[in-house]
Amino acid sequence: MNDDQLLRYSRHILLDEYGIEGQQRVLDGRVLVVGAGGLGSPACLYLAAAGVGHVTLADPDVVDLTNLQRQVAHTTARVGLPKAESARVAMRDINPDISVEALSWRLDDEALDSLVARADVVMDCSDNFITRHAVNRACVKHRRPLVAGAVIRLDAQVSVFDSRQPTSPCYACLFPPTDAYEEALCATLGVLGPLVGLIGSIQAAEALKLLSGVGTSLAGRLLMVDGRSMSFTEMRTSRQPGCPVCGQDYSD
Repeated sequence: MNDDQLLRYSRHILLDEYGIEGQQRVLDGRVLVVGAGGLGSPACLYLAAAGVGHVTLADPDVVDLTNLQRQVAHTTARVGLPKAESARVAMRDINPDISVEALSWRLDDEALDSLVARADVVMDCSDNFITRHAVNRACVKHRRPLVAGAVIRLDAQVSVFDSRQPTSPCYACLFPPTDAYEEALCATLGVLGPLVGLIGSIQAAEALKLLSGVGTSLAGRLLMVDGRSMSFTEMRTSRQPGCPVCGQDYSD
């Protein structure tokens, strides 16, 4: 680290648990963020501010006026621009020293396989079950920790799925891909903007903890937030031997 970096990241370096070693691990880290919307916006801004060395940001959508109520990485001036590119601009404005790869197309299984294999941490900031399950499968295959969040209306949840831990569930253990789930869309049901920011920020904090080696992650715990009362509930989760995604590795 040079003098400018020591100054920029000094408030993290001052943390006893973090220190120079933890900050260096963050600087060397590679994170894949799937989704640059409500969750991805605060998440990627905090990753940039923290100095994550390389961030790959994928989102096939463009910035729309209706996004600006909650997607804080984007601006009125960037309406019509691909979200991944808009977020890349915002991240580089905060920290020009980081590397940001913006992918403005929907990731298929082959692309996810390649990108997840190169990442140290994967963040699922998407808004649909098909993408979430595809990301989860790739993370289980390559044993990469997955930080996943979801928000609709005034309800939210966030967890870490870390297949490196023998007892940690994967996303499919909690939400089996064979079950039928009704897609809940912000465009039809609404969402509280700051609640999305809260969950995206928690996702960023979990990613930084995983990269730096600080503390204990949310692996094995599902944190649920009721925005009406701003109450937090934690549910313990465990790996399911019959899971169609990670169950075959249950005894590893």
